[in-house]
Amino acid sequence: MVTTTVPPRPVYAEGSPLEWSEPFVAGEIVTDDAIAPRASWSAIVPAGCVFTLVDVGGNQSGDCLIFAADDTSERYSVPDTLAWQGNAYVTTGTVLRSNLGRPLMTVVGNEIDRQDTIGGACSKESNTLRYGHHTAYQHACRENFLYEGAKWGLGARDLVSNLNWFMNVPVEADGALGIVDGMSAPGRRVACRAERDVIVVISNCPQMNNPCNDFNVTPLRAIVTRPEGEGQ
Repeated sequence: MVTTTVPPRPVYAEGSPLEWSEPFVAGEIVTDDAIAPRASWSAIVPAGCVFTLVDVGGNQSGDCLIFAADDTSERYSVPDTLAWQGNAYVTTGTVLRSNLGRPLMTVVGNEIDRQDTIGGACSKESNTLRYGHHTAYQHACRENFLYEGAKWGLGARDLVSNLNWFMNVPVEADGALGIVDGMSAPGRRVACRAERDVIVVISNCPQMNNPCNDFNVTPLRAIVTRPEGEGQ
């Protein structure tokens, strides 16, 4: 049995500003869930519906995977998405494409300058490399993805490169990447319209060792709305 002498940390600091905001696109609310700090979430977003993710506390990364609901071997593809649009960042209007080049979702609203899809997801292994082996007991986004994906029959082979909603990963002139202070704030949102039935998986990043979120892991809010005029 593995034990640790590291004391548990608070989920987020007392008095943290939290802004739960509203759906980006009005309509019938199909799903409305709080994603607890360090927790995971998933749901089917039907075609035509809009998924809104709210950065409740500010600068809290929501790592994201997307799968075609009728065939999970078709899933979000970073290279296809970036190659089709000719841009390294995700922003309003970006079509999130699958490994077959087909549209899965379209970003219809975005309240920060750019969204990252290059930085990847943290893992226990990468955390120990970056922050020291004393962090080995802490789970990471990879573990969240495995836990949540199992609900849909997904496993380790299905963990592909992901989106990092609200995380700031600039590409420097020399091509270097860095995870730096975020550009988000409490209540900021990103919204994506499903172009087909999709499974969206979110990891509310458990990272407690990086100053980009002020070492303060806060909630996210996941909302699915059916816009007026969409089929029931």
